[in-house]
Amino acid sequence: MSTISPYAIDHLKVVPRRYYGRWLSAALILLALGFVVHAFAHGQIEWAVVAKFMTAKVILQGLLNTILMTIYAMVVGIVLGVVFAVMVMSPNKLLKAVATFYIWFFRGTPLLLQMLLWFNLALVFPTMGIPGWFEARTVDIITPFVASLLGLGIGQGAYTAEVVRGGILAVDNGQTEAAKAIGMTRLTALRRIVLPQAMRVIIPPVGNEVISMIKLTSVASVIQFSEILHNAQTIYFANARVIELLIVATIWYLAVVTVFSIGQHFLEQVFSRERRARARTRAAGTQGATG
Repeated sequence: MSTISPYAIDHLKVVPRRYYGRWLSAALILLALGFVVHAFAHGQIEWAVVAKFMTAKVILQGLLNTILMTIYAMVVGIVLGVVFAVMVMSPNKLLKAVATFYIWFFRGTPLLLQMLLWFNLALVFPTMGIPGWFEARTVDIITPFVASLLGLGIGQGAYTAEVVRGGILAVDNGQTEAAKAIGMTRLTALRRIVLPQAMRVIIPPVGNEVISMIKLTSVASVIQFSEILHNAQTIYFANARVIELLIVATIWYLAVVTVFSIGQHFLEQVFSRERRARARTRAAGTQGATG
């Protein structure tokens, strides 16, 4: 008479685990998605109007202004960010104090407030220039475009400064010491040794800031800068097609963000490949020295 060992498991049947919570959550998500699609499909939305204004000249002009303002503001923000990151890490107490105040002030005040301050600068300085050489009315200099660029770019510089500072701190201090040992100045070592290595840490958050900047340009509509949301509002104030024009703006924002996100991905891949190549070179050099 054969007996089955109490420790044998070959006679047991394998039963897949049931993930009832996952099924329930998936069903709820599909139900909610179906509700939203049904609402937009049967709501009071003239999709022909959406299609008509997708390529309207004023919308495309606003789209171009949005893209250009994003690029210009990020260039200003990155340049200021690098400069003030170096200043805040400087042994010079005055430079460090100035950089610390800049970062504190522009990170601590709302972007809309900064933009309004720049736009109304004429109330404080009626004219700008050098007396006897060049003078002009401030209202003629600080246009909606200039006020938007100053507000977005200078405000972005405060955030980028912290990102750059974090990237610099992520690089081993021995790199700087080695550069100084061979006669490099502090700034030369920063430019040729530290910053290239810090880019792998800096690129991802700066890429996210670019995506945020695309959306932040919509704040400039308050001071009448002709970006895409402002132009969409101008149209729906005239024809009362509010939801249709907002959908147009939404689609274009998503399209631009998608393109920039793809660019960010490839840029990160480039720096990742360069980092791996440098690591392989250092490893080969170490093996050669050991051999």
